Amino acid sequence: MKFKLNVVTLALLASAGAMLPNAAIAVDSYSIQHANTAKVKFNKWVCKRCSVETGYRGTVGVGVGYNDSDDIHSANAFAAENEFAAKVDADLSYTAKSGYKADLDVDNLGMENSRAEINVGKAGLYNLNLNYRQIATYKTDSAMSPYQGVGSDQLTLPDNWVTAGNTQTMSQLNSSLSPLELSLKRKRAGLGLDYTFIDTQGASILTTYINYQREDKDGVKQASGSFYNQSTMIAEPVNYTTDTLEAGVRLGGDHWFAALNYNGSMFKNEYSELSYDSAFNPTFGAQTTGYIALDPDNEAHTLSLMGQYAAGKTTFNGRVHYGLMTQDQDFSTSGYGYQMPSESLDGEVETSGVTLKLVSRINRQLRINASYDYNDRDNQTNVEQWTQISIDSTTGQAAYNTPYDTTTHKAKLAADYRVARGHKLEGGLNYQQDERNYQDRETTEESTVWAKYRVSTFDKWDMWLKSSYSERDGSKYQASQWTSSESNDLLRKYNLADRQRSQVEARFTHSPIDALSIDFGARFALDDYHDTQIGLTESKDISYDASVSYLLTKDMTLTAYYNRQNIDSEQAGSTNFSSPNWYGLVEDQVDVIGTGLSYNNLMEKKLRLGLDYTYSDSTSTTQVTQGITGDYGDYYAKVHNINVYALYRATDKMDLRLDYKMENYKDNDAGNDIAPDEIWNVLSFGSNSHDYNAHLVMLSMSYRL
Repeated sequence: MKFKLNVVTLALLASAGAMLPNAAIAVDSYSIQHANTAKVKFNKWVCKRCSVETGYRGTVGVGVGYNDSDDIHSANAFAAENEFAAKVDADLSYTAKSGYKADLDVDNLGMENSRAEINVGKAGLYNLNLNYRQIATYKTDSAMSPYQGVGSDQLTLPDNWVTAGNTQTMSQLNSSLSPLELSLKRKRAGLGLDYTFIDTQGASILTTYINYQREDKDGVKQASGSFYNQSTMIAEPVNYTTDTLEAGVRLGGDHWFAALNYNGSMFKNEYSELSYDSAFNPTFGAQTTGYIALDPDNEAHTLSLMGQYAAGKTTFNGRVHYGLMTQDQDFSTSGYGYQMPSESLDGEVETSGVTLKLVSRINRQLRINASYDYNDRDNQTNVEQWTQISIDSTTGQAAYNTPYDTTTHKAKLAADYRVARGHKLEGGLNYQQDERNYQDRETTEESTVWAKYRVSTFDKWDMWLKSSYSERDGSKYQASQWTSSESNDLLRKYNLADRQRSQVEARFTHSPIDALSIDFGARFALDDYHDTQIGLTESKDISYDASVSYLLTKDMTLTAYYNRQNIDSEQAGSTNFSSPNWYGLVEDQVDVIGTGLSYNNLMEKKLRLGLDYTYSDSTSTTQVTQGITGDYGDYYAKVHNINVYALYRATDKMDLRLDYKMENYKDNDAGNDIAPDEIWNVLSFGSNSHDYNAHLVMLSMSYRL
């Protein structure tokens, strides 16, 4: 039988091949790629409804705002640090008849958290990308310190400073305190190019890409320095530059592809060490200036080869990689009077790995997945003997840098079986083996079995239940002379200890009517460290969440959600290096509530009103029992966020939007609530807990091309 191929026929064949993989069309020599198209006149194919819109389109907008806040922490939510804020937004594109296309995407440019991206190219041939992003995080602007030169690598005390044996007798402390800001800003800019080589028939031969990115990170973060048993909170300068280069090539055919990729990063720190004057009377060694070595320059390079092959209903893919990390910056020796065994660490770590995966559809009901991962970290750094500065009973002896090596094997086998229409059963086995050196346990092995059953056969219901059980054990646990010479022999580190983990998860989704959708999920996990006498003995993790979306009218939508998570951790300890004689319980709880309401098509379909509200409350309590029970007090962080907005279509091309945002934030972290002279041998940053109301009003305008 003879028939002619046309656009509709080919479309039906392609759809059939995608929807009916087991039908005769997918059999070798009868698949769509084997169709005889020698006499097909491709140049006469015309899709009258497939016209491509050319020219300019999109929106561009500007906004100005007023920020009312007395705590810089609010800038994490508002992305506005100063009293007045301004931004530019854009979503523009240009398409030419030749296929050339350019896109511009700008979001909140001018605010503290913003991004911009430009893509220029021709579909299927090349693309040039330029991108920029800024991310800022703020801790506080009211940290108090007597030091001058904050932000540099030299912190000095005022000329009239008088040292003392404790903070309460420092006569110039209060008069010398000045506020400083603890914040970090990252500015990232990148340039990338993708290019595809094609043959005379228009088919892809080879695809290449190269991306370069530079990130500058600046600011000040909290650090601490010590002289014997006296400690001082100090401001560590951050002036980092990270250059990242990615490049690769990809080629493939009908059933396969292969790719070779390179990734490299080069990290540089403007400062190698931080010096600071001692605020206390000279003690050990009569030192009056302290020094801290800062993050050293380093490099990391990775080369990987990956590929995939499809044979009928089975797909194989794999990846091999090799990496090298180096660090050879000269040591900071200021204040260190001993002979150095070398001028730098000359650190070198090699990483390598293999990943293999297989997916095979046995029949219409059964599919099998299998994978194996191997990763090895080989520390090639030379081991040297170092003389420690003696500041307590456990230091001052010779020490060695420890070249930690790790090797990990992971294997997974899983299957999913369609029991009947709307019923699906999944299950699998996972195995992981970790090998380590110079640690309390050389080998750990963990095996996991899991199963999941999903039901979607009931009208307007979708639900699933998943359960898993795992056990971890390993080689003999023994204290290491490298890491645990001062530890209790009964102590078990939680990441190495024997553990039994049980976990159950469930989720239900229901849409009783077209306008209403309800979702509910819950999870329970229990970690039992059954062989641990000293250390973490048990951990429970219980969480559940619910959400609802309701279309009240054709113009009004209501959404709401709630999430709670409770984590309870039990541990045992000993004060006499023997059996347990005290017990601790840490209870963490997080609640998150949110709701949103939008009302469209008001004022002759020109106005949209909206309200979004979220509330989160995280608390943590710690109790210790040693004969009697003592409560360490609560830690909490509570935050309310409100955003009320109005969007008005002033003309067919111009929209006006008014936003009002409010944040109410309060926490009581005891670690941030210590007066500078509250502890006799600790000079702190003072009270830096948060309790504020912040407001932001933003007026913006957008214009459609």
